[in-house]
Amino acid sequence: MKRRELIALSAVGIHISIGSVYAWSVLTKPIMKELGVGLKDVQWTFSLAILFLGLSAAFLGKLVERKGPRVSGLVSAACFTAGMLGAGVAVAVQSLPLLYLFYGVIGGIGLGVGYITPVSTLVKWFPENRGFATGCAIMGFGFASLIAGPVMQWLLERFSLSHMFFLMGIAYCAIMVPAARYLAPPKSLTSHALTEETCPLTGLTQVSAYNAVRTWQFYALWFILFINITCGIGLLSVASPMAQEVVGMSPMAAAAMVGIIGLVNGFGRLAWSSLSDFLGRANTYIAFFVIQPVAFYLMTTTTNETTFKVLVFSVMSCYGGGFATIPAFLSDLFGTRELGVIHGRILTAWAAAGVVGPLLVAWVKELTGGYNGTLLVFAAALLAALGVAVTLRVKRPKPGAVSECASHKA
Repeated sequence: MKRRELIALSAVGIHISIGSVYAWSVLTKPIMKELGVGLKDVQWTFSLAILFLGLSAAFLGKLVERKGPRVSGLVSAACFTAGMLGAGVAVAVQSLPLLYLFYGVIGGIGLGVGYITPVSTLVKWFPENRGFATGCAIMGFGFASLIAGPVMQWLLERFSLSHMFFLMGIAYCAIMVPAARYLAPPKSLTSHALTEETCPLTGLTQVSAYNAVRTWQFYALWFILFINITCGIGLLSVASPMAQEVVGMSPMAAAAMVGIIGLVNGFGRLAWSSLSDFLGRANTYIAFFVIQPVAFYLMTTTTNETTFKVLVFSVMSCYGGGFATIPAFLSDLFGTRELGVIHGRILTAWAAAGVVGPLLVAWVKELTGGYNGTLLVFAAALLAALGVAVTLRVKRPKPGAVSECASHKA
């Protein structure tokens, strides 16, 4: 008999492994030095990883639902481990294309499959607290850099960059495989129960992925998720070098800040998603888009280390909260029967943002020699997202506005 507490722990184990991608900024300067390339070239690795995360989540969502969390989790473990080990080989032979292939493409596929697998499983185990459940799963993804950032920096000071990738890959494989093997859907959740469950915001029975993506609410959610991720991931991708250049932190202090970002990101995911069970999902997103524009604007005016950290942590809290709240928002609108598929489709916003955010930061940095221009663009974009979030709050979907699962088409 599976225990849902251990299911939750297994979900966190997978996410805390693949979430090490959030410690990427610790690796940017070492990779630039090792391969003799510029920031924009290195950022493509990170962008490809996030791109393939979104694409694999979108196109493999049905596979995840059909094969179940155990098989999907093992596929994620295999791809992510191969990506880390292959990245070590790429650095050893000083091949940027190989780094793109292994860390970006293969590792990115592992990220995408591993990301949606525990989320859709936990929502079914905790139907009474959907926000809390998704927060638990996605919290691990945010917490990952708290561990990975300092550990990677420690390994880099003692071993070569390639050996660091090898050691981290082996460690993640040892965590992910047992976690994946324990994952399973609740046996008490029958297909009949899924069919009869109603969606809290629509009063309808289960909505298919085919019909969900034909609603304006889906695309409104896609847009606000895209803006939230673009701004957050753009900041996250250069957090370490930005801290060193703007407020004069040492590399180790900046790596420690990246680690704390993981703590804030992780707690933000659990706290905001749990709070959304009481505030409502739309109200929670409105809060994100009030806090972040102010924080980004103030970042352009400060050179104080403490103030800089507080502002970065504020953005990262909302960034993580946006990820953790979206699955519960989707389940409120469309139900849980095909949540893995619908969640995967909306994560194409992450794929797009993973390319736009880091590359925009790198492009403006190389063009202007600073980060302020990008920070102001992010602040303006977040204000636009605020308008969409308010629309979602005001224009609640009415019963009958979304086609029911009875008319499902694959």
